[in-house]
Amino acid sequence: MKTKSLALASALVCAGLSTAVGAQSIDECKKPLADEYKEVGQTRLSVLFWDVYDAFLYTTDGDFDWSQRKQQRKALLLRYLRDIEAKELVETTSEEWEKLGFNSQEQSQWLDKLSEMWPDIKEDDCILLKETNEGYAAFYQGDKSLGVINSSQFTEQFLAIWLSPESRFEEERDELVGKQ
Repeated sequence: MKTKSLALASALVCAGLSTAVGAQSIDECKKPLADEYKEVGQTRLSVLFWDVYDAFLYTTDGDFDWSQRKQQRKALLLRYLRDIEAKELVETTSEEWEKLGFNSQEQSQWLDKLSEMWPDIKEDDCILLKETNEGYAAFYQGDKSLGVINSSQFTEQFLAIWLSPESRFEEERDELVGKQ
């Protein structure tokens, strides 16, 4: 896979290399999806020589089309392969939005909300975003609800980091949306 951002790499180095205790199984991570979602694709993000996470995209019919994204309920599962502080996840979200050219007035509020709801991540922890019927972003860690951001604009911009044709992780995006 291609070499990724040096900023993300340095954040990961600072996060350390410890091993998780009480790791979540992928089945535990997927509990909030029940049987209503089907996998579209999966990928692994690696930065330099570090594996960061495995990502899984789900939709209700198992297909994804960017041009039809507003009509499709989606779920994105990230299973982390290393420890990462919540603060680093939030900062990386902000950086990715900037690279995609997003500049919503609500972004600072959304980032504050993510800072409040996301835990520090240990190796093998998962975070799941499940899009609600209203298009809002419901976050889970296993079957524990972390919170909801009641904005379909947030959901679209957050998922665009992985799903947009403009994503800087082109190869991983193609794997995730089932193009490879």
